[in-house]
Amino acid sequence: MFPALETHVKQTIPEPYEDFMYRHLQYYGYFKGPTSLSSAVHRQIEAINRDPHMPSLPHLRSTQLLYDELDEVNPCLREPQELFSILSTKRPLQAPRWPVECEVIKENIHHIEWAPLQPEYFYQPKGNEKVPEIVGEKKGTVVYQLDSVPTEGSYFTSSRVGGKQGIIKELAVTLQGPEDNTLLFESRFESGNLQKAVRVDTYEYELTLRTDLYTNKHTQWFYFRVQNTRKDATYRFTIVNLLKPKSLYTVGMKPLLYSQLDANTRSIGWRREGNEIKYYKNNTDDGQQPFYCLTWTIQFPYDQDTCFFAHFYPYTYTDLQCYLLSVANNPIQSQFCKLQTLCRSLAGNTVYLLTITNPSRTPQEAAAKKAVVLSARVHPGESNGSWVMKGFLDFILSNAPDAQLLRDIFVFKVLPMLNPDGVIVGNYRCSLAGRDLNRHYKTILKESFPCIWYTRNMIKRLLEEREVLLYCDFHGHSRKNNIFLYGCNNNNRKYWLHERVFPLMLSKNAPDKFSFHSCNFKVQKCKEGTGRVVMWRMGILNSYTMESTFGGSTLGSKRDTHFTVEDLKSLGYHVCDTLLDFCDPDQTKFTQCLAELKELLRQEIHKKFHELGQDVDLEGSWSDISLSDIESSTSGSDSSLSDGLPVHLANIADDLTQKKKMFKKKKKKSLQTRKQRNEQYQKKNLMRKLKLTEDTSERAGFASTLQKQPTFFKNSENSSFSPMKNENPRLNETNLNRRHKDTPLDPSMATLILPKNKERMQTNLNRRHKDTPLDPSMATLILPKNKERMQNKKPGFTVSCSPKRTINSSQEPAPGCQDGFGKICHRVDLGQHTSISFSLGNLSSASETEVPAPFPLHGYFTPPFQVSCSLSAATFLRANSHTSEDWFRR
Repeated sequence: MFPALETHVKQTIPEPYEDFMYRHLQYYGYFKGPTSLSSAVHRQIEAINRDPHMPSLPHLRSTQLLYDELDEVNPCLREPQELFSILSTKRPLQAPRWPVECEVIKENIHHIEWAPLQPEYFYQPKGNEKVPEIVGEKKGTVVYQLDSVPTEGSYFTSSRVGGKQGIIKELAVTLQGPEDNTLLFESRFESGNLQKAVRVDTYEYELTLRTDLYTNKHTQWFYFRVQNTRKDATYRFTIVNLLKPKSLYTVGMKPLLYSQLDANTRSIGWRREGNEIKYYKNNTDDGQQPFYCLTWTIQFPYDQDTCFFAHFYPYTYTDLQCYLLSVANNPIQSQFCKLQTLCRSLAGNTVYLLTITNPSRTPQEAAAKKAVVLSARVHPGESNGSWVMKGFLDFILSNAPDAQLLRDIFVFKVLPMLNPDGVIVGNYRCSLAGRDLNRHYKTILKESFPCIWYTRNMIKRLLEEREVLLYCDFHGHSRKNNIFLYGCNNNNRKYWLHERVFPLMLSKNAPDKFSFHSCNFKVQKCKEGTGRVVMWRMGILNSYTMESTFGGSTLGSKRDTHFTVEDLKSLGYHVCDTLLDFCDPDQTKFTQCLAELKELLRQEIHKKFHELGQDVDLEGSWSDISLSDIESSTSGSDSSLSDGLPVHLANIADDLTQKKKMFKKKKKKSLQTRKQRNEQYQKKNLMRKLKLTEDTSERAGFASTLQKQPTFFKNSENSSFSPMKNENPRLNETNLNRRHKDTPLDPSMATLILPKNKERMQTNLNRRHKDTPLDPSMATLILPKNKERMQNKKPGFTVSCSPKRTINSSQEPAPGCQDGFGKICHRVDLGQHTSISFSLGNLSSASETEVPAPFPLHGYFTPPFQVSCSLSAATFLRANSHTSEDWFRR
C-alpha cells in the first residue's frame, strides 16, 4: 500500500510529505519501522532551516501540510476524519481542548499522590460557629473576577487547544509591595472554577463559584489556587452561591488543602483542614433561586506559599492521559489491555475505551467469556469516581492471581472518563451541551451528546456478541456518607432479589466502607434517562450506579473519618474480589446471600406496616408485595431532575424523531433468513392450490344443479342484465320461495344447498307437511359460505338511488309478505358474476307514506362493480301480482 516504506531514500533532500507520512503513520500505530530519513539527512535539513541566508526551497512546500504560525519548516497535518490518535511515548500528550471563550494559563498544575498517616476525623460542630453576613462588591474589593463567562442562553460553538486566543490577562490585583498581604487567586487551569473573589476584610474573602458552562446552576465542586499567604494569620473563606440545601459539610466534612511547599519539602499532598465550618442559607433574597453558603477558617502552614483548595481530590484529564500512557508503554500490560478511542467529545477531546482480557486459546473460549462494563466521570465534578476507577485498573492490570483469573473469564470494557470536556473546564455536572449527560442516555442526538451515544451503541453491540454480566457507573454523592449502590428491581420472579446479591457481597467484603442499607433499587421516572436504567432495560440484570461519598465512613473501624485516596482505590480492588465471589461455581455464598436478603426484606416489610399502624401476616405469599412500594426515593435535589434539551437542540431532536417515525412506517419487516422466506412462499403456494381445488369442486356441483333447474336461468338470460352471463349458477332463497307449494324439494338439491347442515336440512324436509311452505328462516341458511364471499368482495364503486313512491293500499302484498309490520328478505343469485339481494322491513299496506325503514337492493357484479339501491315499500308492492323474479325483470 505504501511502497515508499520499503525503499531507501535516494535523494539528499526528500519530499517532505513522504517523510511526514512515515511519522504520521508511526504516530498512529500503523507503522512500526524506522522513518525513511536518516539522522544525517535530518541534520542537513535542520542546518538549512537555521541558515538565514538560505532561501526556502520551493519543493519543500506542500499544499497538503499545515505550517505553524511563524511559517517555519515544522510541518504538521490535521488528524484525518475517523482516525484517532493512540498514546505513544514518542509524541507529547494530547493537549486538552477548551471552548474558545475560556482563558487558560500556561502553567502546568500537578499534585503528588499522598495518603495521611493518621485518620482524618470529621469536624465536630461546637454550635457557636460564626455566620458571616454577605457584604458583596458594594462594601468589599474585587480581587479576582473572570470575564465573559458563558452562561445560560449561550451555547458551545468551537474549541481550541489553550482556549481563548490572545494574551492572557492578569486577573489578580497587583501587589503594592512585600507588606501587601492580599491573596492572589487563580482558577484558569484544568478543573478550576472560581469566578470571583471579594476581599471584605483583611483576612476575609467572599468567593463566587462559576456555574457549569452554558447553564445558570450546578455549583458544588470548587477548585482554586491562592498565593501570597501569611503563616500566623487566620483566614476566613465564604462561598456564597452554592445551590444544594443539604450538604455533608453540615455533618462534619472538611475542605481539602494542598500546600506546594509541603509537597516539595515533605512529600505531603492533599489533607483535610478547616475550623468553624458552617453550611447555611444565604439571606440575600433577589427573587431568584435561593443560595447557600459554606464558610470556614484556616491557617496556612507557610509564608509566601502557593496553596490550593478543593471540594474533593482532583483528578484531571491530563492525569488520566498520563496514567493511560504508562499502561500503553508497559510491555506486559499492553498485551492484555488494548487502548482505543470510543469517540471525540463535543470539544474534540478523546474519550478513551479500554478492553482488558487475556488472549484466548480458541475462538470458542473467547466467545464464552462474559463482559463487564465500567465507566466513570459522566459527572465531571465527582472526581471520587476516577479514584475508584484507578484502584480497579491498578488491580486488574496487575499480575495478581485473582486479576489473571478475572482476565481469563471476563472481557472488561472500561470507560475511565465519559465527560472529558466537563472535567477540563471545571463543571460539576454538565457537558458543554449545558445538560446532565446522565439524564440523556436515550438521546438520538449523536452530534450533541457523542460520549453517551457512542457508549450506549458500544454496549448494544457488545450485547449482541456476548452476555454482559454487570454494568457499573462510578459516581460521587454530596449528601450521604459511605459508599453504596443504586440498582433496578427485577420484575422476573425467576431472578427475584438477584440484583441485590452483588451489593450485599460487596458490603461483606468492605464492611467499613460500603453500606448495603444505603442501597436503593427503585426505578423512578426522573431516572429513566440514566445509564443504570437504560442499560437495565437493554437487558443487563446487574446494572448499577456506585455512589462514593465526598465525606467519609460511619461504619466499623473507619467510623467518623474522611475517605482518603487509598480508601477509594481499595474499593476498586473490592469490586474485583466481589466479582469472583459472585461468579464462583460453588453457589454457596450466592445462596446464603439470597436467604439473607429474603429475611432482610421480611423485616423491612414488617417495619413499613408497623409505621403505618397495620398488622400483616407474612406467612403467606409475602414475596408478591411490590419492592418499589417499600423503598424510598433516591432523589432529593435539583440534580435528579432533567432540564430537557437546550433551545437550540430541541428543534433538531424533534426533526430527528419525526424522521425516525416516518422511516419506521415505510420500512417493512424483512424476513431475516432464507428458510423463513421459503416457508412463507410454500405457505402461500399451498393456500393458492387449495383455493383452486375448492373452486373446481364447487363448479362441478353447480353444473348438476344447472341441469335440474333450467327454468330460472333461461328466464335470467332474457332479463335486462343478460350481458352478464351466468357461468356458475347457485341456488338461493328466491328459488325456494318461487317453487310450487306441492312440489317437494329435490334431495340432491339439499346436498348442494348446505353441505355442513345436511342433517339439519334433511330433518326439516322430512318433518314438514307437504302443504306447508318452506320456513323462511331456512332460506337464510342455504348458502352462508356464498354470503361470506359476497361480503369479502371489494367493490370498485357504489351507486345509490332512492325513488319516492306512494303505497297503493288497494293492492295485495306480494307473495311471502306478511300483513302489518313484517320483514321480508329476498335474494337473487345469478351465479359467479352476478348476485342481487334485497330486503323489505316494517311494511304497512295501510299507509300511503314512504316506509321509514329502508328497502335496499344490494347487488354486486364481477369486481370492481357494485350497485346498491334503496327503494320505498311502494315500489315493491306495485309488483305484488308478480313473483319476485318477474318483478326484478320489470
